[in-house]
Amino acid sequence: MKNNLNQNAKTFTPQLYKSFHGALEAFFTEECPQIGGLRTRQVLVHSICSMIDAFFPATNNLRSGQTIWSAVHKNEQSSYGKTINKSKLTPIILDLLPAEEIKARSQGARLRDIKPQAAARLFQQAYDQDGVLTNAEVALLLKISPSTVSKYVAGWEKEHASLLPRRGTIHDMGPTLTHKKEILQKLVFDGKSVETVCRETQHSPEAVLRYSTNFKQVLMCRKKGLSNTQIAFATKLSLRLIEEYQNLIDQYAKQHPSWECNGEPWLDSFINQLEKNSKL
Repeated sequence: MKNNLNQNAKTFTPQLYKSFHGALEAFFTEECPQIGGLRTRQVLVHSICSMIDAFFPATNNLRSGQTIWSAVHKNEQSSYGKTINKSKLTPIILDLLPAEEIKARSQGARLRDIKPQAAARLFQQAYDQDGVLTNAEVALLLKISPSTVSKYVAGWEKEHASLLPRRGTIHDMGPTLTHKKEILQKLVFDGKSVETVCRETQHSPEAVLRYSTNFKQVLMCRKKGLSNTQIAFATKLSLRLIEEYQNLIDQYAKQHPSWECNGEPWLDSFINQLEKNSKL
């Protein structure tokens, strides 16, 4: 019996390697011997095959008007100088031409009314699949300019009193203050909880708490009379980010000149209110 098992193993085991996995492992063995031993090669082969399965899924279930796109993962940590080839990507499926848009056009809807909704849909669909898109990506997909996408986004967010989950806002990239201002407005002056703010701005609790913590640090340093350079050194935040938060503080001060709580000075009230609401 044992001899039969050994013979079967000798006869049939090689057939397991007559596959893409086997061909890839043989390639690494012959062409890249410096990679390492058998286990290292097997892990590498498995990872590559998993990525192929993810980025080249079967298209049998793709509906008419859908496309596959590679987006930056929404949990990717952005940092200064980090390029796209160092960022984690994830495949997503987007509706470029859903049936409801075709129906709307057949009923006389104008493109200028449909396009803003299409842009908003793409941002939301990507986020629902753990990806985040930039204005440039949506511009390519809809064959319009990035500035037009920005205009659509601004109009949609104003109309719906909500923020679209774009990469710039989710990963805190770019010079815009919109998402920070919106989040801090809801936390401090509207008195909303972190959970509510996350739901209304489509940010993670970690992102909301990060804005709250960073802003509170800047507030406390400003109260002590530190310069922007000193604040950047103390908080380990970039000078650009410090300047953004300082501008927000100035804006809030102008909007709420008499705002105080229990007779405390403005900055103290601001800090206390922020601490009170920034809890999970």
